[in-house]
Amino acid sequence: MRVLLTGSSGFIGSHVAEALECEVVPADLRTGVDVRDGAALDRLLPGVDAVIHQAAKVGLGVDVADLPDYASVNAYGTATLLAAMARHGVGRLVLASSMVVYGEGAYDCPRHGRVRPGPRRLEDLAEGLFDPRCPLCGSVLSPSVIAEDAPLDPRNAYATTKLTQEHLAANWARETGGTAVALRYHNVYGPRMPRNTPYAGVASIFLSALLSGRPPQVFEDGGQRRDFVHVRDVARANVLALGAGTAGALTAYNIASGTPHTVGDLAAALAAHIGGPDPVTTGAYRLGDVRHIVASPARAVADLGFTAGISFEDGMKEFALR
Repeated sequence: MRVLLTGSSGFIGSHVAEALECEVVPADLRTGVDVRDGAALDRLLPGVDAVIHQAAKVGLGVDVADLPDYASVNAYGTATLLAAMARHGVGRLVLASSMVVYGEGAYDCPRHGRVRPGPRRLEDLAEGLFDPRCPLCGSVLSPSVIAEDAPLDPRNAYATTKLTQEHLAANWARETGGTAVALRYHNVYGPRMPRNTPYAGVASIFLSALLSGRPPQVFEDGGQRRDFVHVRDVARANVLALGAGTAGALTAYNIASGTPHTVGDLAAALAAHIGGPDPVTTGAYRLGDVRHIVASPARAVADLGFTAGISFEDGMKEFALR
């Protein structure tokens, strides 16, 4: 098999390149290829059997000034790639999507059962009340696990463009008969994770602070629940996804460990491995953030045979000490 890998030298893409046991055609800015450049893609796609699309502008964004870049790289870039794949008869796509397409996770109300909360209220956040409320009765909700058929509700520029990528890929699959698999990554961490940028992930931000001798600044009360999944497990999921999916459709999978931890747990684990200083819980918040997002990986287990193999404890130790 010959696979075109976009974002091939990036954080996740470089690990996917190492995990693939086939011919890899690299495509990213370091190799002089922008996915928005159809002519460049035309030079690479002949003879390619599948595309793994990792290239993207990541992070939650700094402010609305980021909107054009997110739309250009993530939406227009994916559209350009799909059009080129159609020109060259490449019929298999694995797309790097994200948990952010869900917005908030799944929640249960003590009176109304499973409900979908709206955005958290500013007055609650200002008072340190961080958990979402039931839209029907106002009760504080309990978090549950979210599956791939949950309603999608992107709440920032990055999330909106990741969902756009999924819609574009589904459109391509329907029109060409191709097979599209969207891997909804949860909180990916591990070696080569970008650091010291406004778009870095929370694990990288905490580690950068600790290595500079500063305590990690934990937003809200530190109780935000996430699923932290190691990058090598994510890379293996991409390899497995090359053999999955249904012709003419897009199939989405949660790629997660299945074992949630809080953001406070993350900060404490990294501080312990580095040797301090202890994290500081600030109570600060960002409107684009969600409270809890915990996945059910059951579909990936059943269809892909994917189970995360690196534990939170082992992965965090490696990440902190490399």
